[in-house]
Amino acid sequence: MRKLFLALMLATALLARADAARSFIVVDDLTGHVLASGNENEKLQIGSLTKIATAMVVMDWADATRASLAAEVPVPPGVQSVGGMNPCGLQPGDMVSLRDLIYAAMMVSDNHAAYTLAHNVGERLPNPQQLGPVDNFTAHMNALARTLGMKRTIFLNPHGLDNMETPPHSTATDLARLTRYAYKHAGFNFYVSQPAREISITGADGTKRGFLLRNTNEVLGQDGIDGVKTGRTARAGDCLVLSADQAPATVDNNGQTVAIPRRIIVVLLASPDRFGEGLQLVRRAWELHAQWSAEGRPVSRRSSI
Repeated sequence: MRKLFLALMLATALLARADAARSFIVVDDLTGHVLASGNENEKLQIGSLTKIATAMVVMDWADATRASLAAEVPVPPGVQSVGGMNPCGLQPGDMVSLRDLIYAAMMVSDNHAAYTLAHNVGERLPNPQQLGPVDNFTAHMNALARTLGMKRTIFLNPHGLDNMETPPHSTATDLARLTRYAYKHAGFNFYVSQPAREISITGADGTKRGFLLRNTNEVLGQDGIDGVKTGRTARAGDCLVLSADQAPATVDNNGQTVAIPRRIIVVLLASPDRFGEGLQLVRRAWELHAQWSAEGRPVSRRSSI
């Protein structure tokens, strides 16, 4: 009873700290157990958190077709219609590997990189509706969302920029589902955990140039945080998905020592202080996780995603 009381007190403190964010959720990655949440099912714009889905469609396609992510692809002319961030300075005719485009999209939120991924992979994905490459890619993003049970999510593009006519949207719960799925992919953690990485770009004239990516996740490396993605647009506000892990817990199972992974996922939408709140949520979440573990890690349909 005392453990339950302490857990409720910690949850109350967590909610009080996170009330500046319009929506948030904290889950155990292994089980999907919800440790704390607030307005977690409210439909909101999510900005560049969209690129988590973009990366997963690319990686799933590469796995299914055994395509090499080291393959270089061209930056298409249509990239000129994309606004927002282009920190890598990508121009039509540049050649960049799919792998480096994923790094650029995930680490520095490069919209031109996300568009280039969508265009080139969208040309290769099944296209029963005979859509353009980017629209076809976006259709596969929405198909992934449906597969994962992301019932309150609609993607309209691969980069997450504001659409003034029909706003794309998702929820903290749906993004936690997507992130749990992403961490089942062996390579995802490596992409989102890098503080810095140099990528290579070959210009249309054949000249090679390097570009040093510096991760926009300002709390990366603190308190076990090893990902995931920042997001920001005028309509979405500041958004953040974090992942943090600790050393596996060990339990005795009929005389056998079993290691249980410990990873939490935090989603914050429309936060005026995403990094400050995110860090506090992670710290509080580990306290809640410890209490939940001490109670035997109970999980039910109602308490999990």
